[in-house]
Amino acid sequence: MQIVIIGAGASGLMAAVTAARAGAAVTVLEQNEKPGRKLLATGNGRCNLTNLEQLPEKYRSTCREFPAQALAHFGVRDAIAFFSGLGVYTKNRNGWIYPNSDQASSVLDVLLMEAEHLKVKIKTRETVTGIERGNSGFEVHTKGWSYPCGRVILTTGSPASPIEGSCESGRQLAAPFGHTWIPMLPALCGLRGSGANFAVWAGVRAQGEVTLILDGIPIRSERGELQCTDYGISGIPVFQISRYAVRAIEENCPVSLQVDFFPDMEEEFLAKLLHTRQEQCSYKSPRQSLTGLVHEKLIKMFWTKGMDFERMAHCLKNFTFSVRGASSLSQAQVCSGGIPCGEVNPDTMESKLARGLYFAGEVLDVDGACGGYNLQWAWTSGYLAGSSAAREEIL
Repeated sequence: MQIVIIGAGASGLMAAVTAARAGAAVTVLEQNEKPGRKLLATGNGRCNLTNLEQLPEKYRSTCREFPAQALAHFGVRDAIAFFSGLGVYTKNRNGWIYPNSDQASSVLDVLLMEAEHLKVKIKTRETVTGIERGNSGFEVHTKGWSYPCGRVILTTGSPASPIEGSCESGRQLAAPFGHTWIPMLPALCGLRGSGANFAVWAGVRAQGEVTLILDGIPIRSERGELQCTDYGISGIPVFQISRYAVRAIEENCPVSLQVDFFPDMEEEFLAKLLHTRQEQCSYKSPRQSLTGLVHEKLIKMFWTKGMDFERMAHCLKNFTFSVRGASSLSQAQVCSGGIPCGEVNPDTMESKLARGLYFAGEVLDVDGACGGYNLQWAWTSGYLAGSSAAREEIL
């Protein structure tokens, strides 16, 4: 069986290894100069391979049951065993699984070593221009060549990356076969705000809680380290809710974010604490008494002339601003959107519209929370696409 895989990212390399192990002759076409460039940037270069806490809500899709059904075939234990078999010794950081080397390059290297061992052909600087159905399969066309094959696996990823060459070409390649497209929008990203001078608090890192409010209704909250920026706010808690904010904005829904810099204190207790601190050092002005408890930039952000401690406590607990969009597509870790999962078989990743055409990774409308879930999705969908495509008969 001849299989062509379009895209040499995490899911594409997993599909290649899996299909080759099943006996297929595999060619991977990658438009960039080197394979796996985006994989090298995951986990800040440390590669958060997966996560032991595999809850359904960690995966987001317009077809809510689709990710769970796929993960039932190849889950977290399977992924850990797969990479252990390639030589990656893993370590557990509160459920977040990393290679013991703390190097994403280790993960990429073992995938490429295995691919080479299995005689997978990886052709870089090959931009696919189209796919045609032939009498005995497919013809995959690039700018300079055509590749005949029996199966095609699309793992073209998304444009969410600072790496040049990340794209959403899967839309154009799948459209001739009747596939539709959910617009790709940034997910796992910072959020841009309006209505405040965010440059004042830029650079502050603080533990806190953010609550997403859609059309006046609180939807969900996340805690952790917040990163205040000159455009708004970032950090993992913001990443976790960002895809809902960005998609709501796309649907013209009013979006705002409430920030609580003292989530473990009630507002009344915080106000009393502020009063007590000044009473202990009565020589300080009210503003001076905040030093040592509140970051200086947050004092500048919120304290105004004539303000009392009750109002300051309210600001620190309930700072709310309108959200006008994502930080940028290039700064997002992943995208939401892509090929609708209702058009794909969750057990095989095969198209329901074109037999012999498969999908894996970010090209599908599945995105995960922070913590290794997007890579787990790459491993799961890549494994299913590769193993299914390698079968002599299409089930």
